[in-house]
Amino acid sequence: MTVGRDMAEFIPQKKIVYNGLLPYSDRLDREATELLAEIKANLCRAVLLRELWPGVAFWSRKLFSFLKLYGRRFSKDDHILFIKLLYELVTLPNLEPHMMQSYARLLIQLLKKKELLSRDDLQLPWRPLYDLYERVFYSKTEHLGLIWFPNSVDHILKALIKSCRLYFPASSTKEMLDEWRPLLCVFDVVMQKAISNMELFLPTIMPPEEHSQGFQLWFDELMNLWMSLQNQPSWEGHLVNLFARLANDNIGYVDWTPYIPTIFTRILRSLNLPVGVSQMVSPRYLTNSYDIGYIVLWVTALLGGPGNPAQKELTCLFNSIASFYHPSNHGRWQSRLMRLLQRLPASVVRRVHRERHASPCWITLVPEHQQLTDADLQEFTRSLTGAALLAMFSKTDSTDAAYALQNLALLTPELVIPPVLEKTYAAMETLTEPHTLTATLSCMIGMARSLVSPNNRYPEGRAHVLPLLMGSLPGVDPNDFSKCMITFQFITTFTTLVPLVDCSSAPSQRNDLTECVLVYLCVSLCRCFALIDSSTLEQTRDEMETDTQTHLESLVELGLSSTVSTILTQCSLEIYKVALQKVFNFATSNIFETCVSGRLVADMCRAAAKCHPSESLRLFVPHCCSVISHITDSQYHCVTRVDGKQMLKYQGDLERILRVCVRLRCKRVYTLACSLLEHTLRSFSLIYPTEYRSTSGGFWLVGSDFIPDWGRPGDVAALGVCWHVPGPEEESFVFHLLSHLLHPELQRIKGHVSGEQPMSREELLQSLAIVQHCLLGAGNLLPPLDGPHVSDLVSSMVNLGEVKLYIGVDYDASRENYRESICQTMRLLLHHILEHSEDDTKSLFVIIKIISDLMFFRGTHKKEFDSRWKSFTLVKKSMENRVSWKSTQTCWLFVSMSHLQGDLNTLKMVVEGSEYKVVHRDLLCDLLLLSTSTYSQVRSRAQNVLIAALGTYSFSYRDLIPRILQLLSPQHTSVTQQQFKGALYCLLGMYSGIPMASARDWEWVGQVWPALVRCGLSPTMSLEKPSIGRLLDDITDRIVRQHDTIGINFTVSKVIINHQNLVNDLLDCLEDRDLPWKFEHMATDWLSLLLREDHPLPPDAVLYFTQSLVHDSISIRKVAISAMAGILKQLKRPSKKVAVKPSDISGIEEPDGLCVGDREGNRWLQYDSNNLPLTQEKWDSQCFVEKTHWGYYSWPREMMIYASSEKPKDDLPYEEMSEGEKIIFEYFSDPEFIDQLIEFLSLEDRKGKDSFNPRRFLLFKGLFRNYGDAFLPLLRPHLEQLASDPHESSQRCVCEITAGLIRGSKHWSFSKVEKLWQLLCPLIKTALTNITVETYTDWGTCIATACEGRDPRKLHWLFELLMESPLSGEGSSFRDASLLYVLQGGLAQQQWRVSELLHRLLAYLEPKLTQVYKNVRERIGSVLTYIFMIDVALPHTRPTTSPHVAEFVTRVLERLKPLTSEPEIHNHVHEENTQETDERTQAVKLLKTVLKWLMTSAGRTFTTPVQQQLQLLPLLFKIAPVEIDESYDEMKQDARTCLSLMSQGLLYPEHIPLVLAALEEMAGSRSWHARFSVLTYLQIMVFYNLFTLLSVPAEVLRIRKLVMQLLLDEQLEVRDMACTTLSGLLQCQFFPLDSSLQTQLQTLSQTCLPKARGELASTDLVRRHAGVLGLSACILSSPYDVPDWMPQILMDLSSHLNDPQPIEMTVKKTLSEFRRTHHDNWQEHRQCFTDDQLLVLTDLLVSPCYYA
Repeated sequence: MTVGRDMAEFIPQKKIVYNGLLPYSDRLDREATELLAEIKANLCRAVLLRELWPGVAFWSRKLFSFLKLYGRRFSKDDHILFIKLLYELVTLPNLEPHMMQSYARLLIQLLKKKELLSRDDLQLPWRPLYDLYERVFYSKTEHLGLIWFPNSVDHILKALIKSCRLYFPASSTKEMLDEWRPLLCVFDVVMQKAISNMELFLPTIMPPEEHSQGFQLWFDELMNLWMSLQNQPSWEGHLVNLFARLANDNIGYVDWTPYIPTIFTRILRSLNLPVGVSQMVSPRYLTNSYDIGYIVLWVTALLGGPGNPAQKELTCLFNSIASFYHPSNHGRWQSRLMRLLQRLPASVVRRVHRERHASPCWITLVPEHQQLTDADLQEFTRSLTGAALLAMFSKTDSTDAAYALQNLALLTPELVIPPVLEKTYAAMETLTEPHTLTATLSCMIGMARSLVSPNNRYPEGRAHVLPLLMGSLPGVDPNDFSKCMITFQFITTFTTLVPLVDCSSAPSQRNDLTECVLVYLCVSLCRCFALIDSSTLEQTRDEMETDTQTHLESLVELGLSSTVSTILTQCSLEIYKVALQKVFNFATSNIFETCVSGRLVADMCRAAAKCHPSESLRLFVPHCCSVISHITDSQYHCVTRVDGKQMLKYQGDLERILRVCVRLRCKRVYTLACSLLEHTLRSFSLIYPTEYRSTSGGFWLVGSDFIPDWGRPGDVAALGVCWHVPGPEEESFVFHLLSHLLHPELQRIKGHVSGEQPMSREELLQSLAIVQHCLLGAGNLLPPLDGPHVSDLVSSMVNLGEVKLYIGVDYDASRENYRESICQTMRLLLHHILEHSEDDTKSLFVIIKIISDLMFFRGTHKKEFDSRWKSFTLVKKSMENRVSWKSTQTCWLFVSMSHLQGDLNTLKMVVEGSEYKVVHRDLLCDLLLLSTSTYSQVRSRAQNVLIAALGTYSFSYRDLIPRILQLLSPQHTSVTQQQFKGALYCLLGMYSGIPMASARDWEWVGQVWPALVRCGLSPTMSLEKPSIGRLLDDITDRIVRQHDTIGINFTVSKVIINHQNLVNDLLDCLEDRDLPWKFEHMATDWLSLLLREDHPLPPDAVLYFTQSLVHDSISIRKVAISAMAGILKQLKRPSKKVAVKPSDISGIEEPDGLCVGDREGNRWLQYDSNNLPLTQEKWDSQCFVEKTHWGYYSWPREMMIYASSEKPKDDLPYEEMSEGEKIIFEYFSDPEFIDQLIEFLSLEDRKGKDSFNPRRFLLFKGLFRNYGDAFLPLLRPHLEQLASDPHESSQRCVCEITAGLIRGSKHWSFSKVEKLWQLLCPLIKTALTNITVETYTDWGTCIATACEGRDPRKLHWLFELLMESPLSGEGSSFRDASLLYVLQGGLAQQQWRVSELLHRLLAYLEPKLTQVYKNVRERIGSVLTYIFMIDVALPHTRPTTSPHVAEFVTRVLERLKPLTSEPEIHNHVHEENTQETDERTQAVKLLKTVLKWLMTSAGRTFTTPVQQQLQLLPLLFKIAPVEIDESYDEMKQDARTCLSLMSQGLLYPEHIPLVLAALEEMAGSRSWHARFSVLTYLQIMVFYNLFTLLSVPAEVLRIRKLVMQLLLDEQLEVRDMACTTLSGLLQCQFFPLDSSLQTQLQTLSQTCLPKARGELASTDLVRRHAGVLGLSACILSSPYDVPDWMPQILMDLSSHLNDPQPIEMTVKKTLSEFRRTHHDNWQEHRQCFTDDQLLVLTDLLVSPCYYA
């Protein structure tokens, strides 16, 4: 095929634009085309040959790196085909988890840019993906250990579904709903599954004409469900996420207006903010609160549109939570609030980008009328600015606020920047609060781009640049590290955006600018010099330490050099010359010590030289050369990290100096000289950009107008990056240097090895240093190691060859290949050292480093590249403009990015699977030698390089493993401890380091595991050495943690043999009697990892595990129990299922439309004691449905149930059993074995920590499921004996076996089941009489587990037994409570299908509600919650046949009559069981139980019966006391808790009048305690239902009236509380502080008091006090700012200072509170007062001086 012609016609989907900036971009294009063709050909071939491994795996990895290097450089058709192919691969039914995961990763990459492919181009079926998700997430066998998934699989699969759902066909929504609607049963855990599936799968991006097939099918149904939900069940979050996504993808196509108040109310509730004094929070609210990311998405999508209704609510939301952002407030809610503040502006920025700047594509645009206008944005900014400015100084971290401000400044700079500037200038002036400076500077850094950019939204911004730069200089302070770093960052950011130019030629414009710039430059350099002077080695550290730097100093060095470099890069030439002269004078006229300040000076020189090589080298090089001729100096090596073209002029000088210095004896000198050599070579041989300025074209042509250059974006197309590409002169100079410096050293080393010319260790080190630095300097020009490659490592029918990538250098074959010669010399030297002087570790370290560079180094190191990439992304984040992505990156960003992209190409070539050649094999074997040598440091360094190499060369591990294992084998007797440990470490490294392809290779695993177990027999192995023991633990742990199931079906026959061989090998090891215990445990653990669902274990392994059930070691018994459960699952016989139509059974057709809940059509599923299957024919004739949720919401499309018509074959005859089944059968029929097993199972494991063990339950469930009741006769005596033994371990054992029996008997025939219950009923009765504190939870778990997912009609024996008489009163109150607990466990699992039992239980409990004992009361409360759980008010739901709350409350109120007439209820009944029967005492007892019920149901039910609660509310107000008195009174405590929980309840508009009526009635109560409680209730209720209440203005007025009424209460405490409530309501702007309210309060406060001193007319005093309290509430409602009305009200208050008590007290308290909250920013606040007011205030606030 002719590449050229195809290239012309070919339109790539999306290229990486930075590749086009590289000097060799045309070569890259050709290369990409060839590589793509090869990938396509080989992938197809591998797929056609069905060779998943290694073929498909290898080439799909290549495709992944293709995407990284060239982006999506393929045509649309190719793109679609790749996606379809990978989609097929990912959804292959039995693909091993790890491969599935790697294909999924690749598929996510291919689907990433959704604008490239429209829904017409690509459609993906949803069903295969859903089946895969179901298999992984709800795996039926994972908990049995039959399949192992990698940890990250959940995360990756979800990401994959998110990428694919865009392309599901239009019909998919309906299919999904049909699939998941039957699961929508709110009481069942399966609801969580249904809703989270909907959240993940339902597609929401569709063209408008398809909406009727999309979200319109489910929107109303789910929205109504959400609206009627209360108490945040765990799945509500998923629903919110779904709505948020829908809103964001269809802005303008869904009408949210009717829901907005509810949405904001729920968001506010979800923040869990504390309100009022002693607020109880239901724990459910904390765990199930919404995800902030989705809240933000939803709110962003709601903004805009006609009238912009959501913005009003948003403003109100932030007003009501603003005070929580103040730095003095702190709590667990803080991180959520900060995240909200940080993400909301970013999300709005994304939306603005999408509406105004996104490039057009197939995704539907936001309709015109719904787009955000500039006015909307200003409104939005205003609502957030207050909170952001408060959060700037937060105690935890100001970065969230800085990020928020950065985004707000992009939207509306004119509103955000001025207040921050004001704070910044203030912070620069203060000396006492450095934290304010760091906070404000970090905010300014983010806003820099908006401050200087040329679009004239905020033109005066630029005038601030110089004052800011000057003001920030004092921050370069050697004593305060964090301040210093943030200042450096600040200066760098601003100078990158603003060029420093001499503007004297443009005097007409700004005459003073040049002087400012020059002054600024000089001052800044002086600060830097001072910093250098103050940091010398002597002063910063003791002399004892070596010359290494501390972490902080290295950061300072980095900060300093990058700052100076940026300043000088951005200068024009004249200014630069001035600066250069200053640096030069400073460097040459002072003497530095070389470690700290010397390095800092050198850094400055380097920075200066890099900007304008020609100027600076003219100054520095001759000076340094002359100095070095006399002495050597450290500054020099940095001067040379500059453009090679400029340095050619000085090549003679350089060569002369290098040849002298490199051979000098002094270590410090020759190290510096080597470093100089390396940098000289690098500047000649590397490819790098020579121009980093922020505006293209330079600033030399200063015309009349240069300011537009400020913050100017670069343009990729016209960048014209200048690259340094090594030319022939430079190359020849490099090779000239190598032949004069490197060649002699290699000869020397060879002489040393052959013994002709031995060297001392120091000399050898010096030689090695020169070799190493030459390699690092010229690595780019030396061709990689080459030669024949190692064949026959892996058999494949596909070509697994490597692809050569071009990295910009053409190698010259005629020159000597120094890489080869270094390689040979080093190998000679290495063997020489290991033989003759193994203790010369320093040389060995250098040799290891050299070997690593020989293999991997081509001009960049991975680590260095990663750190550059990281710092680049940070800078980019602070400078980019996210509103209009396209045109706004500065040039600096483009140049850096293309440089990084070039290096990425270089690196990729080395890192991504290289071919494994013989040279590499030699080097790896040498590394293995070093990895198992004597000294631990040498070993560990060599191991790191070895592991890296094994990860790099494809399949090299297959070559090395046998060599490593040889060291572990017991036959190999001459192994030393060091070799043994080294070998183990290499294996450990492989398990953690290599991409786990190796650990998935059956041949490999089959060698390694048995070898590791057998090494226990090696003579070198001693467990006395703790280090070896730890190592083995680590390896086992790694293998178990990282093990995921390895596929067997690549090419089936061979692999299955491997699997069986491995199992047999491990079993052989275990039979060896000499094996130490540790290795026995290892082998057992690994054997259990080999259980698979697709292939049964060989009989020998089944035998081993069965015997291990009674092994002496407890840990082996535990493994065996889990493994047996898995084996029994493998041996399970499938049960036959038949399809039924529900309407045939009930005889009733389902109505059209939704009809949910108890209805005629699902009546037959209910438990009915008149129609229980008590006989064989009834049992056979009934349809048993085991899944509890079926039929509640709707029926499944096809309902499959277990066939009852088939006579179950009672027992498997022995002859028909498989080998494995026979083994288990024989052992469990052996009485001795059973005796031992039960004895072990009834032992205590950890005292007090044991609980019901699900593994053991699974074991017994499996036994009884597979073998019927064959083992019952043997177990029966044991069970009876255990049941009568009250010890907790015996009871626990009975629980586990009983639960296993009941669940295992699911498919038994009637006769067997009947016999079973004849045995179990007396047994459970006995056990329950022996119940103890330790075991009652186990019995609860046992019964709940037994009833889970079972048809209640099949378990009627159990239910009738438990229902007999739970509260018999025999035995203790504890027993009664426990029996109820156990019963509750069973009934709760059955949900809505046992309404009859719930009615019977309620009828039984109602007379007994007046319990005396607290524990029984609590339990009854909990049981009542479950009884009424089914009574929900959800949309489309029929009234339930289960008990109703309303009827119950009516009956209870009747019995509470005696208490309703009392003003306060006190608890006169104490716990003694006195037989007082008078009505009042009984009523108080009843009330206590009712309180328990209200408390437990508050957080658990799905909808709250508000009307019924309101009927009980007056009683609660009468009990709840105001202050907690000393004596603990349970009833008062409970009443407070109930009120607190009820006040947080979610209200609907129709409930509000009812609640207020109840509160108004209580406000007229005779008891002031009740009136007081009304206020605390009101505070929480208003805050938790803020937006719902605001949407009904009439009710707001009622609340205002109620508060004002209580403000005039005769009881002082009530008035005080009313004042607090009023200030709270004003603070969250529930009603405005309008003039009418002010006038009303002022009038009240001016009520005249009668002159007579004797008796104050009390009503007048109350009125006057109420007025003063009202004014004080106004003051307290603005704790952190001073609104316009405040000064006047403060003056009014101050005139009451001399009023009689309690008024005086109130005024004093208010003034001191005002002072406390406004003290921090008083300088700012005092501007709001007139001078006269300030005088008065100062008199009031400053206490008079004692001596005055």
